[in-house]
Amino acid sequence: MPTADSPITIAVGDGHVSGAYARPANPIATLVLAHGAGAGMEHPFMRGFTGALNDDGVATLRFNFPYREAGRKFPDRPPAAIATWRAAMAEAAARSESAGSESAESESAGSAEPIWAAGKSFGGRMASMAVAEGMQAAGLVYLGYPLHPPGKPEKLRDEHLYGVQTPMLFLQGTRDTFATKDLLEGVVSRIGPTATLQWCEGGDHSFAVAGNKRSAEDIGASLAAPVAAFLRANSPANSPAGG
Repeated sequence: MPTADSPITIAVGDGHVSGAYARPANPIATLVLAHGAGAGMEHPFMRGFTGALNDDGVATLRFNFPYREAGRKFPDRPPAAIATWRAAMAEAAARSESAGSESAESESAGSAEPIWAAGKSFGGRMASMAVAEGMQAAGLVYLGYPLHPPGKPEKLRDEHLYGVQTPMLFLQGTRDTFATKDLLEGVVSRIGPTATLQWCEGGDHSFAVAGNKRSAEDIGASLAAPVAAFLRANSPANSPAGG
């Protein structure tokens, strides 16, 4: 049986944002997922990705940024986005700990699986900035990291990445105009062994491949397997949860 989403509300400062939480039995990790600049948490890509992760034993929490919640088009500035990230991670950690405390096995009571931060484009960049500023996370997953604006490779958004010590997975399409191939490879190389880059051949910024007609939901779902494998390889038992 597929794991059903549960709608949740996350308090952020004096306001709140919507979220969706799904928890399969005995998850290996929880992955908190933020959307990109142009689409919210209910986009089919987001739903397909988290649904496939749930089927592979990963709990997920996806959420809206305040601008999306309010129906605005222009993304939040980093301070507001980072505050939202912190609130979402705290919510995920609390739910993980609550599930652990309800376990019938005394030795696992109160335990919590690792909490990862992930995001599509803007959402992933804001996650990395939050971690660079001290937000705790077991690791980071980028679904199309926006290294630079299209056509402007000189405007790199990479300085904060070199101080992040957690495992990072960059999933990137080879036709993504937001990340010139040689520039991204150079950034990942400079970050060092904590960073892994996996190219999706022919994929654009939305991971669509020319000549391969797939729904956004199917495209999102196709990225779940490499992400789940990375989480398994980098989430030892009883790793500290994010908050």
